Amino acid sequence: MARSMNARRTRFLAENPSVLWFLAGLSCFVIAVTVLAEGSGVSILSTSMVKVLGMTLCLCLVAVAMDVVWGYCGILSLGHFAFFGLGGYAIGMWLMYARTQGIIVESLSQALIPPTPTEIKDAIATQIFGVVGSNELPLIWGFADSLTLQLLMVVLVPGLLALVFGWLAFRSRVTGVYLSILTQAMTLALSLYLFQNDTGLRGNNGLSGLQNIPGLEAWPQSTLALWFFWASALALGVGYVLFAWLVSGKFGSVIRAVRDNEARVRFLGYHVESYKLVVFTLTAVVSALAGALYYPQAGIINPAEIAPIASIYLAVWVAIGGRGRLYGAVIGAAVVSLASSWFTGGGAPDIELGFYRINWTDWWLVLLGFGFVAVTLFFPRGIGGLFDYLVRKS
Repeated sequence: MARSMNARRTRFLAENPSVLWFLAGLSCFVIAVTVLAEGSGVSILSTSMVKVLGMTLCLCLVAVAMDVVWGYCGILSLGHFAFFGLGGYAIGMWLMYARTQGIIVESLSQALIPPTPTEIKDAIATQIFGVVGSNELPLIWGFADSLTLQLLMVVLVPGLLALVFGWLAFRSRVTGVYLSILTQAMTLALSLYLFQNDTGLRGNNGLSGLQNIPGLEAWPQSTLALWFFWASALALGVGYVLFAWLVSGKFGSVIRAVRDNEARVRFLGYHVESYKLVVFTLTAVVSALAGALYYPQAGIINPAEIAPIASIYLAVWVAIGGRGRLYGAVIGAAVVSLASSWFTGGGAPDIELGFYRINWTDWWLVLLGFGFVAVTLFFPRGIGGLFDYLVRKS
């Protein structure tokens, strides 16, 4: 049995050498950032930069999930970033509740009469929801005091949403652009719902202060940023290996066949809907886990993060990197994310033309659009495809 498993592992790595190259590159990157980070004492990389790099790794993970559902299975989902945001909301509820609870308990500890649990709970509700004119804890916050249950919600809520939506869509055999429109409609409906103050998630105010981890207040942000960076790198590495294994065997061959000719695969006797549902649900859960790691580093989440435009950006990242290549999705997400941080964060100097001043904060999306068009026209296989071409030529 052990010999058989070792043989499978060896065959998997032999058929997918890019996995080892990716893990080696990711390991070197993690070591370099760790050595240069402010949390390690060198201070060449600031805490904010380490957070940006950690968030970029999370975006790379959701891009890999998007590549599996679109590049390998042929489902252009314009709603996968909604699952990413739901994961962030699920963990954000615990972070905000536990942090507020600590503040309330400490402030009431000086009272002559010790507060009752009900008084503490009411004070927490007022502190969190006073901004939307409420002093009651919504029903969906019933598990917010439990980290274990909220971590379970990170998986269950997006997973069940994807399962139900996918089952309804796939059993109706909705495909192509119509399926893309349905996923976008789902995302739009969800974001519009979350913008309302009575949803229990603070409307357009969202959840804030997520970078303050309850129980770790004594640790500086530089150290916490490094810990989250490591966790993000580990999640990306595990997710990459998981999806590489998924698409390399018989399952991968079937979903690629579904992408190329769904009717023929169904004629051959395969239950196409089941394959599509597994891919859609699994990638949604992984996207949610990536979001649960991303937003504690970002510090805030609001309904704008779930808006349809975010999922469109996700598709652009995968297209620029090269869909149908897991490392292409990583390249696309990393390049666009870091370029966005540079152009919109003041890193790129404005250009003075005399009659007009180019402010990159305003023009970044235009530049991204031109880049997407250029890649589509001249490098239809994306940056990853260009890399493949250079490797074959060498």
